[in-house]
Amino acid sequence: MTHEAAGVPPTRNDDDRQDDDRPAEPQPAPEAQDAPASPASPAGDAGAAGDPQDAAPRPEARLAKAVQAAEQALIEFEIAVETFRVEVENFSRLHHQKLGPMYARLDELDAQIAEARAAKTGDPEDLRKAKEARDIVMPMPGVDELFHDWMDSDGLSPEASAMLTEQPVRPPKRVRPSEEARKLYRELARKAHPDLAQDEPERERRDEFITRVNAAYGRGDVELLKELAAEWAAGPAQPLAPLSESEELYARLEWLSRRKELLTVLAKELEEGAIGSMLRMAPDDPDQLLEDIGEQLLGEVSRREAELAEMVQ
Repeated sequence: MTHEAAGVPPTRNDDDRQDDDRPAEPQPAPEAQDAPASPASPAGDAGAAGDPQDAAPRPEARLAKAVQAAEQALIEFEIAVETFRVEVENFSRLHHQKLGPMYARLDELDAQIAEARAAKTGDPEDLRKAKEARDIVMPMPGVDELFHDWMDSDGLSPEASAMLTEQPVRPPKRVRPSEEARKLYRELARKAHPDLAQDEPERERRDEFITRVNAAYGRGDVELLKELAAEWAAGPAQPLAPLSESEELYARLEWLSRRKELLTVLAKELEEGAIGSMLRMAPDDPDQLLEDIGEQLLGEVSRREAELAEMVQ
């Protein structure tokens, strides 16, 4: 892939710029900073000729530092993308819950106005428009529409899962989780990220844990995030990563690069989608955006109701 990292609408109410929600492409650490050159030994220094390897670090050590820098940059990028994904899904869900009835009312009023006009004129074109307006109100649902509210990017939606397991539904309370939830999420993601695993069992353990972290963050559940933080702190200490061979380090860098490209595509899709585009209209307060749209829709409903009342008098 050749996509550049797509920008994600910035979150300006973060604690500091380090926690900016906008994904920043991971950049490998400059080699010049990884391995500062050792001062040249005087010509008469006997130690200079004793061990030439002391004059420069091993190539594997410099490569290991580059891998470590790329890992940390990728984790920060993933955190930014996941943070924005949660906002997009929460906005979409709340948009449907809060504003869906208003859109349905507008469609019904449009159909009634078109039908009233057609009844007065008897014009074939007005009759056709009335039928089209009524079809919009009661369309034949397709498979995607039938399952829209049951599925999200992680599979079965929380609402659907709750219904199937007879658990109470816990929808998000707002588009953007609280600052405390965001802080807890970032700390947990940085500590327990699967990309820090050194073997497959450890990766599976981290994958399962991060899945629970993401679910709690998506609901803005601060108390559960605190419990997860305590759970992780009580877990086994992770050993330091041993120095890998050059081939393994190069393969690791290649995997990190591919992962970054996939995240870049995801970030671009989120940003350019309908909900992402709406979020760009109010990056500082997306919850207020829902209120503003609701007020506009109420005004449209009132105008259409007045228009219909005049036509049926």
